[in-house]
Amino acid sequence: MRTVLAAAMLAFLALDASAQSAERPRPLQDAPPPPPLSDRPSPAPSAARPVPPAATPLEDAAAPAPLTERIPAPEVTTRVEGDQTIQEYRLKGRLYMQRVTPKHGRAYVLVDNKGDGTFSRLEQSLDQQVRVPQWVLMEF
Repeated sequence: MRTVLAAAMLAFLALDASAQSAERPRPLQDAPPPPPLSDRPSPAPSAARPVPPAATPLEDAAAPAPLTERIPAPEVTTRVEGDQTIQEYRLKGRLYMQRVTPKHGRAYVLVDNKGDGTFSRLEQSLDQQVRVPQWVLMEF
C-alpha cells in the first residue's frame, strides 16, 4: 500500500513540475533603440497668415510694477501678571494671539481663531492643524 501511495505521489509531483514549467512566462525582449535624430523628418516651415489690410500691430506691454506691499509685522506687547508673563500679538490693532509663560511650567498659546474675542488653547506651539483663511464679509 505504501509503495502505491509513494508512486502516486511521485507521479503527481512530476505532473505538477511539468505544469509549472509550461506556465512560466517567457522573458521579455529588449525594445529596439529609437531612430537617430538625423533620420527624423524636419517639421514643415510654418507659413504665417497674412496681416489684414486695416490691422495695426499691437505694441509690447510694459513690465508690471514690482510689488512694494509688505506683510505687516505684528505688534508684540509684553506684560507681567502675577507669576506669569503674557505676550500679546496684535495686527492692525486687533488682538489675535497670546503667549503665556508661567514662572514654573511650560508656556502655552491662546489663539482667537474666529476673530470674536474667544481664545482657545493650543496644546503645541507648532501644531499641524490646518487653518482655513477667514475674512469678515459683513458686520451689522
